[in-house]
Order: sequence, then C-alpha cells, then structure tokens
Amino acid sequence: MSSEWPLWEVFIRGQHGLNHRHVGSLHAPDAEMAINNARDVYVRRNEGVSIWVVRSIDIVASAPSEKGPLFEPSNAKVYRHPTFFDIPDEVGHM
Repeated sequence: MSSEWPLWEVFIRGQHGLNHRHVGSLHAPDAEMAINNARDVYVRRNEGVSIWVVRSIDIVASAPSEKGPLFEPSNAKVYRHPTFFDIPDEVGHM
C-alpha cells in the first residue's frame, strides 16, 4: 500500500463569480484536510467564497478525439438552442 496521500483537485469560486474555477492540486489524507489546505494555499487574501475539492482519481473526462461522436447529436436538437427562448430581463445571470 502506498504511503502517499491522495491527490485532490481544487476549485475556487471567486467573490464576484458564479462558477468554480480549477486553481490547482494538492495532497491530503481526507476531504476536510484538503479543504483546509486549499484555503491556506489558494485563498490567502479572501478572494474566494467557496472551495470544492475532488479526488483526482474520481474525475472522469472525455477525450478530445471523441469530440465529434460525443457532441454531434446535440446539433440535431435545435430546440435546445437558446434562440427558441425569450429570457426576461429580471432573470439576470443566464
């Protein structure tokens, strides 16, 4: 068994942002320690409002070479395009 702590990917939501942004990686024994370490390393000047940590081995991604077969079916579903919807001004961040 490896004595190295698992690798965690760190995502921070900024003060004025609506989404989390990947800012780096770190090693920690558990999620709580990963959040505490991420706060100390990546949010030193109170620039974040939320931290997400995800174990690297739990992230699954598609390959860029699969772009065509993966995304082409959505092009045939024109009803999903935003041109079919009127968004009221009151909605804001859409």
